[in-house]
Amino acid sequence: MKNLGYIGKLLFAGPMAMFGVFHLMGASDMKGLVPSILPAPEVFVYLTGIALILAAVAIIIEKRSKLATQLLGLMVALFAVLIHLPGFLNQDPVGSSMFLKDMALAGGAWYMSAHISD
Repeated sequence: MKNLGYIGKLLFAGPMAMFGVFHLMGASDMKGLVPSILPAPEVFVYLTGIALILAAVAIIIEKRSKLATQLLGLMVALFAVLIHLPGFLNQDPVGSSMFLKDMALAGGAWYMSAHISD
């Protein structure tokens, strides 16, 4: 049972790293998701990918993981509101599931940050 915390950390950080890799590999395809008020949407996709990978690394190596999980939670909550909320409000099944997934991930990141002592 003592290893559950480590396993949970890997199960949380691993997908974040993969999401980051997906952002880096598919930036040109994802740039359409960036809100139109932001300039250079492809740059924002790359920055997001890098942030996701860095957060995952910080969580796994336990260096600055409290700050990383706080910022990760904020970033993912912003994704939910700025990108997926319209789909949720329009009762789109994909948009709704993405909104709920991002809210759950944000909550998980903030919950994790509350239990980390760097």
